[in-house]
Amino acid sequence: MPRKRPLWRVAADFILAVAVLAGLLVAATQFERAHSRRETGFVTVNDGDSLTLNGQRIRLRGIDAPELAQTCSAGGRQYPCGRRSKEALQELVRGKKVECTGAELDKYQRLLAICSVGSMEVNSAMVASGWALSYGQYGAEEANARKQKIGVWAGQFERPRTYRDRENNPASLNQDYLTKFISLLTKWLSGLIDGSYFSSDSSGGFDEAL
Repeated sequence: MPRKRPLWRVAADFILAVAVLAGLLVAATQFERAHSRRETGFVTVNDGDSLTLNGQRIRLRGIDAPELAQTCSAGGRQYPCGRRSKEALQELVRGKKVECTGAELDKYQRLLAICSVGSMEVNSAMVASGWALSYGQYGAEEANARKQKIGVWAGQFERPRTYRDRENNPASLNQDYLTKFISLLTKWLSGLIDGSYFSSDSSGGFDEAL
């Protein structure tokens, strides 16, 4: 039976993990900024989570909206939630200059970007409106939309990814490298805290858990 680790060792692991995590996040953020692209101008909305700006197709990072042909239900009736989502995005950007910043292209050569109109972040606003779902970084906005029962949350809907899988139309929803990186580091940190990554041996050293 593995020996229970002393509390001071757990605390030391936690402090080390936090320090490493902070350093790596800073490095990753600086790398992203150094390689980021910025596009500004008027856009054409393609659907609820993608648009075209200055000839560059852009995928709104961190969100997932209903597919254009997708339908949802509310009050016992079907409605075109994919088109409603597109219309919601059009309302946010119509006649306004949009600024999009990103550093990575997905497999369809779309720039994964955070877009804004003035002080309003478009990605966040779409999730807050209920016409897009959070894909890793807008959990609070999604929770609020769900609580208010607005957008797709007003009725029943199939998650866009499930819809795409069912329609044999796999999406371009590859998480960007920074999101993946943060997820892996979070799991590592959790492992250090609960002791699942390391166990102490009799000599006082550490063995990697199998």
